Amino acid sequence: MRFVYPWFLLLLSAVPVVGVIWLWLYRRAQRRLSLLIAPALQEKLMPAQPKATFYIQFVLVLTGLTLLAFAAARPQWGRKDEKVFTRGRNLVIALDVSRSMLAADVHPNRLERAKTDIMDLIEDLKGDRAALLAFRSKGSLLCPLTTDYSFLRQALDGVSPESAPRGETDLGDAIRKALEALDPALDEYNAILLISDGEDLKGGAIEAAADAAKRNIPIFTVGIGDESGTTIPGEGDKGVQQFKGTAVKTKLVKETLSAIAAASNGRYIPLGTAGTAHTTLGAIYRRHLRQIAAKEQQEQIENRYQERYQAFLFPAVLCLLAAAWFSRGRLCGNRTRKQESGIRN
Repeated sequence: MRFVYPWFLLLLSAVPVVGVIWLWLYRRAQRRLSLLIAPALQEKLMPAQPKATFYIQFVLVLTGLTLLAFAAARPQWGRKDEKVFTRGRNLVIALDVSRSMLAADVHPNRLERAKTDIMDLIEDLKGDRAALLAFRSKGSLLCPLTTDYSFLRQALDGVSPESAPRGETDLGDAIRKALEALDPALDEYNAILLISDGEDLKGGAIEAAADAAKRNIPIFTVGIGDESGTTIPGEGDKGVQQFKGTAVKTKLVKETLSAIAAASNGRYIPLGTAGTAHTTLGAIYRRHLRQIAAKEQQEQIENRYQERYQAFLFPAVLCLLAAAWFSRGRLCGNRTRKQESGIRN
């Protein structure tokens, strides 16, 4: 099982709080009523059955709220081949997750800024297939080409420096892994978006970019960070990373990213250190990547997770409706009127 919006599960912690407050208010009302009404009259106005009804209603409401929280998180399990009609491009988003991307010269840091902007880019895909690849010393494909943007967002949400093997940053391997994720038969519609601070400690990126050019796949490089340089947080966010007693510094190396873009007939776009409406990845996508030819509508088979929120939503609605039906006013209104009539007589 997986959840499309796992943060909704945090609502589960609020359910017992609601229960405790509701129960406290109910018992306080009972105590106040006992001080105002004589014991003999209480038995007639508040018989045992309505009290039992309250606890049934109490359990039903809390159960309904719990099930609603699970339904809101959109649980999915089981996979099924589905026919998908697509008309668009194929884009591999290669995201640098090396520790230098934790530098805070971009708020809150380079990696989180890139993730936020990729979320913005996803909104602009509109039928284009996208894949997500994280890289450090090696590239790791976290999400294959898909139009299932919910799955893509979930994969992106979990990205961290641990999403790819540790080691010296290798932009060349990232490009080669991105090329492997793209079908050579569709190279006319393929593109790579590489987001990095440009630090390439292994070399080989230009050769890999030349291979992309041979397949007519442009690489759009996005530089993130400050050219003046800054420190890198240490392991566990303790202090700064050091080498032989000296703080390690990282800076945006735009020359490398520009060379990769030029070698692949792509384009280098600096994301900058401050976000504006013109430097978000969504804006970059609209201006540049959509110039790539769009493939005509085609039927494809994608293996997708199946939505299972209905298994929680329908029981939740039934529980809440049952709780409403068990309300004191609906169940006990006639009985109370009869009792009041008997008291008057």
